[in-house]
Amino acid sequence: MQGGRKPGPDHPITIAPAGERVVVKLDDAILADSRDALILKEASLNPVYYIPRADVAMGELSMSDTSTHCPYKGDASYFSARNGAAKDVAWSYENPFDHMLIIQGYLAFYPDRVDAIETTARD
Repeated sequence: MQGGRKPGPDHPITIAPAGERVVVKLDDAILADSRDALILKEASLNPVYYIPRADVAMGELSMSDTSTHCPYKGDASYFSARNGAAKDVAWSYENPFDHMLIIQGYLAFYPDRVDAIETTARD
């Protein structure tokens, strides 16, 4: 999708392979387990892991009616735990701005809405 603000010195965004295994847990379920996650660092915000949809247990999630707009990334869609354990635990940019296409098809999780986001060395 065209448009959006491009990251720059006043609002830097970097995206790189995480280089580690990322596991997301909620209750007794593993919501994601990936060795191919990306890490996004945006301005002064905490780094965020973006996990390929193929490595997410999408059957454990359902799309919510929440949406937000980021002037740098685009419109975000949100996902809640299907079992009702937590609302809006993850988000995804289904059609990000062209300069953020690398995160298309990835989900990110709120650390305070899941039980754990664990990282270990890749096997």
